[in-house]
Amino acid sequence: MGRATDDWPKPMLRVGGSTILEHILANLPNEIDKIIFVVGYRGDIIKNYFGTEHQGRELTYVWQYHLDGSAGAISRAKKLLKGKFLVLNGDDLYYHDDLKRAISYEFCLMVKETENPERFGVIELDEKGYLKKIIEKSDNPPSNLVNIGVYVLNKKFFDYEPVAISAKEYGLPQTIALMAADHEIKVEIANFWQPCNTPQDLKDAENMLGFTEIKDANYSFDFSPDEQKKTKF
Repeated sequence: MGRATDDWPKPMLRVGGSTILEHILANLPNEIDKIIFVVGYRGDIIKNYFGTEHQGRELTYVWQYHLDGSAGAISRAKKLLKGKFLVLNGDDLYYHDDLKRAISYEFCLMVKETENPERFGVIELDEKGYLKKIIEKSDNPPSNLVNIGVYVLNKKFFDYEPVAISAKEYGLPQTIALMAADHEIKVEIANFWQPCNTPQDLKDAENMLGFTEIKDANYSFDFSPDEQKKTKF
């Protein structure tokens, strides 16, 4: 994002008048009653903005002082997590109905078809639609189903040693792929996903949302089937 995030956390960038995080929170299923933010760089901005309650949901903050990857982030929240939980990227936009479908499973990972899968981690499925393998960014990806950072897990996740992806970082999707040897992890295709990794992504998000501004707790964005078909990244 360049200078836009030099002193500002990316989830707090605005899309159509509301922060990325506000869009995410507004599209959570009603079943989600507590939210844990794993924060790092300028996490104080997020905490001061949202406080300890938002739209009737309790908010808790866990600090990731050392950048040890997405699996490291989940490990920070281990003591607070009970039963089944939903994990989302804090800087992507998702669709309420997709998330509601995901939480209907004990284990789930969501994907989206894309025309440029080489930008993302690609998912391989078995013949029953369960997770087989995750291939990180590849010049020749075997499919166009990319991981969009939506996971439904439970405490069994912590039975597995986090998978190292570098000398200092541990990967959440790679650790989930390790779980697939023992558990059926359902892969569901999302109707909508908008990554917010570049300035162009933010412009695309604003065009997609029609500059919608969140006004109340009942807000969520929706797309007709024709609009969903035109959603390409």
